[in-house]
Amino acid sequence: MSMSRFACMQALGARLNDELVILSLGGAVDEWFNAAPHMREGSLFQQQLGCVSAEAFGLSVGLPHRRIVSLDTDGGLLFNLGILATLGNEQPHNLFVVVWDNEQYQSIGGPRTHTASGRVDLAGIARAAGVEHAYTVDTLEAFDEHCAAGLAATVPYIVVAKTDGILEPGIKRKHSDGREDTYTFVRHVERTEGISIMGPSEHN
Repeated sequence: MSMSRFACMQALGARLNDELVILSLGGAVDEWFNAAPHMREGSLFQQQLGCVSAEAFGLSVGLPHRRIVSLDTDGGLLFNLGILATLGNEQPHNLFVVVWDNEQYQSIGGPRTHTASGRVDLAGIARAAGVEHAYTVDTLEAFDEHCAAGLAATVPYIVVAKTDGILEPGIKRKHSDGREDTYTFVRHVERTEGISIMGPSEHN
């Protein structure tokens, strides 16, 4: 049994306001910018597998007073299972991790990931690594309940969402490149935190 990733994103987006979101590459990017347009400036996507939750963890340490959300994928997390040990050891109090698990590397045509075997349990691996609150869900109702709990938690919280491999039809492409997205995100953090990160260009 699996559910619509886009529907899950809509449910999660409805719960977000001033959080910061790091998300993975592929179709999830376009879906997120359609499902939660109000989070446009507060969302940054990573183009390398294995970096999403690690970057979100770093952000959670740098901004301990702010809720950070990682929108990872099964393929991405499998590239860096070590981040689960880091989360289990460091216990960040402000990090909520969602793993979109559609059992495939969708952005490169759909070859199966290890989770498709039925033997690889990402939530189980997370629990064994010390993340006590790690769950797998396959219904929208359960996903939404865990979003509420994860966004309120004071310990690392992971929900592995078993989604289908269908990209939401009819959505608009995100009309910006990675460099533009980086500046948009950083300027949002600067503005909302009252800090300077990159500062002005030396040429202006």
